[in-house]
Order: sequence, then structure tokens, then C-alpha cells
Amino acid sequence: MTGKAQGPTQPVTAAAATHTPPQPSAAAPTSHEPAGRTKVWFVGAGPGAADLLTLRAAAVIAEADVVIWASSLVQAEVLDHAGPGAQIVDSAALPLEDVRALYERALVEDLVVARIHSGDPALWGAVQEQRELCDELGLPHETVPGVSAYSAVAALADRELTVPELAQSVILTRLGGGKTPMPAGEEIAEFARHGTTMAVFLSAARSGQLQAELLDGGYPPDAPVLVAYRATWPDELLVECTVGTLAETVRARKLWKHTLFLVGPALAASGTRSHLYHPGHFHGHRRARPQARRELRAADAAARGRAQAGGGREARGWDKQSAGAGQAEREAGP
Repeated sequence: MTGKAQGPTQPVTAAAATHTPPQPSAAAPTSHEPAGRTKVWFVGAGPGAADLLTLRAAAVIAEADVVIWASSLVQAEVLDHAGPGAQIVDSAALPLEDVRALYERALVEDLVVARIHSGDPALWGAVQEQRELCDELGLPHETVPGVSAYSAVAALADRELTVPELAQSVILTRLGGGKTPMPAGEEIAEFARHGTTMAVFLSAARSGQLQAELLDGGYPPDAPVLVAYRATWPDELLVECTVGTLAETVRARKLWKHTLFLVGPALAASGTRSHLYHPGHFHGHRRARPQARRELRAADAAARGRAQAGGGREARGWDKQSAGAGQAEREAGP
């Protein structure tokens, strides 16, 4: 698939046709930069759906001479943005050494390369080693961020991951013991002690270990969990469960890969309000209403007192929230 997509179902494509890709920085080139247009773009393709590409990503792909993508992780429809003369290379079976050969050719032939990665290249994309390779070759490179799976899953679930008084942090991590060693101190159980929202990647194959570590870290068995398989793909599956039923939920559906877990009290929160649009809150564009300001300050003081008295756990509502014994499941439509 190398022709540019047309039609109202692909609004990003129309934007790509009228926007030129981002140009290199205006800063003076360093001595190792070659003349010409040669460049490698590391492009975040998002979690799956092709229309979640950013406008910049679509424009960069449209202008590339070589488009490298992983068929095992990126939807083929993303290639609809490639130009008719672009060389399409599937990297699913290529080691870094074979990708190096493509980068070397780009340097010799003055080519633009779009290296497409699933999700956001900043997370588990093996991009840093490619940047270092480009630096070694003297090949300019730039990165286009993408939509990460954790934010896509939160959108599908219609949930905010940072909720006042319950969770103001999001921990992105993966389970230890897999192919890539985890640094000391980055165990799931250690992160779970914070009791906030967690997004756990690359861990479905060892769901029993994941459940055990979440419990060891302090999440109660009824803490809510959202299990997301191939989010935004046509066969996506979202399942609501609890920490106590996580492993059986995963095993019953044979979800061994392409699965993300969201965990924490924010997934079942309601009845809280942020300061941002409160009439008692002020900022550079709005004054606070005096009575509302006094009420807000009193509410803040009470919230701090509850947090201190409860040591954090009760303030998060662990004793009030329960995802229930049942599980809700939703499969994507056609």
C-alpha cells in the first residue's frame, strides 16, 4: 500500500497533503552533518488506529523516500500516507544491523527515512540505540511523538488518570523478569506502594506474577483494573476487573501479548473536582470569587487533614471503592 489515502474517513491524509513536513532546526549545522536533505525521522504511529497519527507524522511519512515499519506492531493503513515512489521496508524480521544498512544507504543517496514505531517512540521503542547509530554515521535525525497506548486506553474507557485527592501521578512501567532486565528498585511491588495510577506494559504473559506484586505492594484485592488488548485496533478488547481477579481475567481470554493494564483508584473515582474551573480558584486570566475562595480553602484544609489522619490509603478511598465482584467486558464493533 503506497498510494495516499483519500476521502472523509481519513482526515489526517488531507492535512498531510497541504502541510509540508517539519524542517530541520535553523541552528547552524554541526561539522559532521552532511549537506542535502538526508535525515531519519523516528515517527510515533500511535497505539494502532491509523487516524491517530499526528498531522506531523502523516506529513513526514508522505515526504519520505524510505518508510520502515513493523508489520507486527503497526497497522498497514498507516502506509496509506506514504508517497507512490517510496520504498516500504518491513522491519519485523530485521535486526539493528540490517536497519543500519538502510541508514548507510540513505546517507550515500541523500534520502529521507521515516522509521515508524508503534505508540510513542519515547517508551519501549528501542529508539535510543538507533539515535546513537545515526550519530555514529553522521546522519541527522529527529523524532515525531505519538499517542501512547496508556492514554488511548484511558480515552476508550472514558477515564481521567489523575483525579483530585485520589491520584495525581501516573507510573508507567513493566513487570520484571522478562527479556529486558529491570534496574534495581523498579519492581512492580515498589511502585504499587504509592497507591496511585499505574500503566503496566509488556506483562500479560506473567499475569500471576503481576497480580502478586500489585497485592504485595499494597493495592487491595478490589482495586480497579482495566485490561486492554490491542487498543484501537479492529479486534480491540477492554475488560474491567480487579487486582484480585487480574490473573484469571487474562488467562480466561488468553491475552499473552499486546495487552496493557491500567490500575488504581482513579478508574472508579467520582464526585471530586479540580481547582482549575472552580470559582474560588484564580489565575492570570480569571479572578476568584471571594466566598468561593474561602470555601475552597476550607475544603483544601479538610482534605489535607483526612490525608494525614489516614496515612494516605484511606484518603484514596480504598475502604469506599470497590469495582464489584462482577466484570464488565466490551468488544469493539466493526
